[in-house]
Amino acid sequence: MFSVELLPDAEIDHVVRDDWDRLLGGDLPSSGRNPAPSNRPHVTLAVREHLEPTAFAGIAEMLPIPLELGGVLLLGHRDRYVLTRQVVMTSALMEVHHVVAELAGRPEPRYSTTGIDHWTPHITLARGLTAVRLATAMRLIKAPHVSGQATGARVWDSEARRVTTIR
Repeated sequence: MFSVELLPDAEIDHVVRDDWDRLLGGDLPSSGRNPAPSNRPHVTLAVREHLEPTAFAGIAEMLPIPLELGGVLLLGHRDRYVLTRQVVMTSALMEVHHVVAELAGRPEPRYSTTGIDHWTPHITLARGLTAVRLATAMRLIKAPHVSGQATGARVWDSEARRVTTIR
């Protein structure tokens, strides 16, 4: 699986990592639990089974763009929840997503939520939360409103565990 991702500036990165750490401190699931250097806050633009990372080099010229974290956004999966920060949609963000989604091609059904007109931009804080643990997580995180920029982009190859930096 490959994902094309936008990377936030240092301020947004810090705000998200602070909430990751708060969740870890509460012994809850957290995206900060993975110690790999490649694990960092990001906005997923597209996910596909196969992508050619070099096909996305042109989006480097579109960056930086404004990036704003709004409120908390919950995504459901069976009886578990994914706790995320909403990324406020702007015309610049929509344009980058559209270009990436066009380059990536039609998504496989399991990745349909990254297709054009089906995408919800977000940064993940934690996955697999039960309702009880979600309530605890909501008390622990700060989730402040923050504005900054998406300053980088990359392609993540999960099978090879390799990052291709676009910018």
